[in-house]
Amino acid sequence: MGTPQIGTLNEKPLHEALKQWYAVPRDMFEVPVDGSVVDIVRDDLLIEIQTKNFSAIKRKLEKLVVNHPVRLVYPIPGEKWITKKADDGSTVSRRRSPKRGTYEQIFYELVRLPELLKNPNFTLELLLIEEEEVRRFDGVRGWRRGGWVTEERWLLRVIDRRILKSPADMLTFIPTTLAEPFNVSDLAATTKINRTLAQKMVYCLRTMDCLAPAGKKVNAILYVRLTTGANSTESRYKEKYK
Repeated sequence: MGTPQIGTLNEKPLHEALKQWYAVPRDMFEVPVDGSVVDIVRDDLLIEIQTKNFSAIKRKLEKLVVNHPVRLVYPIPGEKWITKKADDGSTVSRRRSPKRGTYEQIFYELVRLPELLKNPNFTLELLLIEEEEVRRFDGVRGWRRGGWVTEERWLLRVIDRRILKSPADMLTFIPTTLAEPFNVSDLAATTKINRTLAQKMVYCLRTMDCLAPAGKKVNAILYVRLTTGANSTESRYKEKYK
């Protein structure tokens, strides 16, 4: 058996599968750059694939974008199969999860680094995937799930992909049918997401200068979309609510 490349010893199946799916000819893998090991280097573009929370990669990204164009690739399970395995590796059960992931779920993670999309060196690519989550019984670690803990995630297929290159691209998450001004509850109802996720979306979009507060209705803060230019929504509402 050959010696594993730098950074691959602890790779999980989903991360490795996504890296192989994403790669094109002449890509280089696990390349040291500015003191960090980058998943994929494609010409001058650095590509990082993150399957867990963004806190673990925040400092690395902030360092790399100073001198390099960087793309962060993040998978969202649009469809999921849950397989439970016995200690001997045999399958106890396999079922399709009733939950369906959507692109909006990126805001659960994006709250950890919303400023990065304001950097022209940074892009974010979302992959909507079908995955298999393998669980094994562990009565100590898995008490919240009846003793079952997630051991591995496997890529079954990539359903769709979406690239976000700037804060302006983030406004596509707000339906054009949503009238201004609107509050968090209006956003949650229109996008059919829960209020907690809507709050995270608003926080990120405000940080990216995509939304601005436009007064209050009862105790709810109202928001408007921001654009650029002298006659923009931003200029008009800042004047009205200053």
